[in-house]
Amino acid sequence: MIRLFNIYYPVRTLVLLVGEALIVGLSFVLGAMLDMSWLGLKNALFIEGGYLRIFALTGIVLLLSHGFDLYDSSQLEAKLDQAFRLLFVLGLVAMALGAVTYFFPGFLPGRNSALSGVVILTVALFGWRSAYSWLVQQPFFRERVYVLGTGERAERLVRGLEDRSSLGIEVAGWTGNIEGELTREAVAEHLQSVACERGVHRVIVAMPDRRGTLPVEELLDLRLSGIRVEEATSWLEKISGRIEVEQLYPSWLIFAEGFRFSVFSRLIRRLVNFAVALVIGILTLPLLPFIMLAVKLDSEGKIFYKQKRVGRQGVEFYCYKFRTMVKDAEADTGPTWATDDDPRITRVGKYLRSSRLDEIPQLWCVLKGDMHFVGPRPERPEFVERLSRDIPYYGVRHVVRPGITGWAQVQYKYGNTMEDAREKLQYDLFYIKNASVGLDFWIAFQTVKIVLLGRGAI
Repeated sequence: MIRLFNIYYPVRTLVLLVGEALIVGLSFVLGAMLDMSWLGLKNALFIEGGYLRIFALTGIVLLLSHGFDLYDSSQLEAKLDQAFRLLFVLGLVAMALGAVTYFFPGFLPGRNSALSGVVILTVALFGWRSAYSWLVQQPFFRERVYVLGTGERAERLVRGLEDRSSLGIEVAGWTGNIEGELTREAVAEHLQSVACERGVHRVIVAMPDRRGTLPVEELLDLRLSGIRVEEATSWLEKISGRIEVEQLYPSWLIFAEGFRFSVFSRLIRRLVNFAVALVIGILTLPLLPFIMLAVKLDSEGKIFYKQKRVGRQGVEFYCYKFRTMVKDAEADTGPTWATDDDPRITRVGKYLRSSRLDEIPQLWCVLKGDMHFVGPRPERPEFVERLSRDIPYYGVRHVVRPGITGWAQVQYKYGNTMEDAREKLQYDLFYIKNASVGLDFWIAFQTVKIVLLGRGAI
């Protein structure tokens, strides 16, 4: 797996992405070559800046493909569905290019290069997808691992690796296959035999109790022979995008890479979040009068709703949103999580929540410095007290500013139970460990995709 923007991606997914980027760009260059002389093509590309427009077009095609989940490793096996999605993207590109070249004939080098480029691109992309399906089945694209450990956690790791074939990982063996008594000698013998016979590339240690059963000397020998040895927590983080709190030792949090919060990185992220909030606030200004009028006409009560939330270092602040519930919604029940089909939510409120327009006033919290655009979702003080008592490491999420959107929001559903809070904490821990400007932009991009496609609830 390769790490980009502090997120782990399978090598095969990046091969697919890079291959398609080259194919898209070269398709339109070849389309121009069929319509122009070599000298004319050189002038159009490098003197008139044609390569910049082709580069931008390539980026748009890749973004559209990503928007339709064409790079989602969990869906690559559904070939018929992927083919329909690919045809839909190509159709959108063809229509958009047709409109652009009608009004701006010189957008791409050559008079008919747009049509030729789309035809070449269609054939090339389907050919590449077929070649890619064969390529990723080859042995040099598969990594063999041994899972050292038994119990629920080790089983979960084995299932996660076996179910996600797109990772290109083969579980060559694991300690749960040992017959008879589980002694240190039996574990060591099984590990060495599998590593030798199957050519294991990596050993993942997932033992809940390592005293007396962990074959330290054999692991050291394997490590010195070139086989990588890693802890299960780190690998579960890589394949799931979260840090599991069960069996999480404080020492792992102390010694693990990440969790760095230098003054410089905090300053840069603060400036970026302020700028993003300011730009989005200006762009959404024309919508505010219409939203305010709709809220006011739909039900009694104030237009804006403010609520105490817990921010960085446990400091409380007021979070502002457009009101989406009836007046005095918690007068009888007290503080409660919103539920699916909650009767307290108004008609306009349902639309505002589904479109995330109710979040616009929170931009003021970002400008003030109480929140960031990206970060863990701020929780109410009444819930924080209970969650901190019942969920280990819950307080860790308060070392950074909360956000309007976040890694947990784009990876997990809207949560309204204790178990949901536990699950979302695991994604929040991953974000805090890997926080960076690059990861923030990636989450923001994923948020836009979710909002446009109407998925989930943030």
